[in-house]
Amino acid sequence: MQATVHRFDPDTASGSVLTDNGREIDFGVAAFANTSLLHLRPGQRVNIEVGASGISRMWIEGIGPGQRIR
Repeated sequence: MQATVHRFDPDTASGSVLTDNGREIDFGVAAFANTSLLHLRPGQRVNIEVGASGISRMWIEGIGPGQRIR
């Protein structure tokens, strides 16, 4: 699922995203730690996986193991 970063606090490594259907989902340090990213900025597009306890994985398409930027 794709989403847009709504807010991000680099001090706590937490924030929220807005999904394309308008749902705001918070994420914590655990979800951000799995991104291998150093920072997120509001308005940035990300892909997310949502599990029973919220966002379980977040990434930028084209950046990651085995992925290429096209």
